[in-house]
Amino acid sequence: MQFGYVIREETVVQGDNYKNGIVQIKAEGERVAKNDPVFRYYSNNEENLVKKIQELDLKIQEAMANENNLFSSDMKLLENQIQERLMEYETLNDIQKMKEYKKDINTRITKKAKIAGELSPSGSYIRKLIEERSSYENSLNSGSEYINAPTSGIVSYRVDGLEDVLTPNSFSSLNIKFLEELKLKTGEIVSSSGEKGKIINNFEGYIVVSLTSEKAQEAKVGDNVTLRLANSEEISAQVAYIVEEDKSRLIVFKITKGLELLANYRKITVDVIWWSYSGLKVPNTALIREKAKQGSEQEGNDIYFVMKNRAGYTDKIPVKVLKQNSSYSIITNYESTELKEKWGYTDKEINQIKSIVLHDEIMIYPKS
Repeated sequence: MQFGYVIREETVVQGDNYKNGIVQIKAEGERVAKNDPVFRYYSNNEENLVKKIQELDLKIQEAMANENNLFSSDMKLLENQIQERLMEYETLNDIQKMKEYKKDINTRITKKAKIAGELSPSGSYIRKLIEERSSYENSLNSGSEYINAPTSGIVSYRVDGLEDVLTPNSFSSLNIKFLEELKLKTGEIVSSSGEKGKIINNFEGYIVVSLTSEKAQEAKVGDNVTLRLANSEEISAQVAYIVEEDKSRLIVFKITKGLELLANYRKITVDVIWWSYSGLKVPNTALIREKAKQGSEQEGNDIYFVMKNRAGYTDKIPVKVLKQNSSYSIITNYESTELKEKWGYTDKEINQIKSIVLHDEIMIYPKS
């Protein structure tokens, strides 16, 4: 595994009242549209206002409980909706969803109280409580500074101060010394900020890796690869930029998926998979190479075979070599149409050809 540095297009958002602390409106990793509220800062008198609102909620509920003869289809509908929401609330385990449900329940309770104030003999008292509650709620909302998203993307509160350092505009200034001097710990989760947040571009991001392998030396911009992360998740990537070092190459890989998996990190472990084929792995010493039939589409090219051993009997099977190195090859069976159209086999010959499958016994250094 190699070390990879995560580079993103990130926009930090912060307001004037950052010392008050923030209340998350959008959860970590949630997608947000431009101009949507992301978080707000606590108001200066918030604790006292919240306490007064809670006290009034209790008084309103007590007042409504004493009114047993309120008949209204709207009241009945709201009661049913509140009960349904309460049952759903008990099954939630997502904090953001719980906040949304709680707010919705409180809104319905307030609507119910307003109707009760119109219908009940003590309506003037309930209306007075509701008006008082609304006044405190307005003070709470007007005293809070709301921060909206300047652009669409992924919300994160993990701000490390490198948002303007490791950017897609900094590729030309990248080098391994610069990255090492950042002194980042591999796999460390970036701490959450209580003062600011950021919006991450959710369409594309980058991972830069220092590599010395032969494949890395042969890589060029535009090559497609697969990156395997520490959690074994594999994501598609493309070579976007290459920085030549003395004994290595610094390669920037562009990714368009899995960005939410990396939002918590700045330095990760990663494996670069330069190629991937699905087939059977066999030693090169098991392969027989012959020239294609004269008159076939592949005349002049080599076709490969393996010798399959079945209880002392052998079958010579043509196989397609998908990938090969100095020791092993990845092979698979040919389709009948390929054997006929490319390699000149007749239907009779094709019907007599066996297939090679997993756990078959093949010969090493076979004689054709």
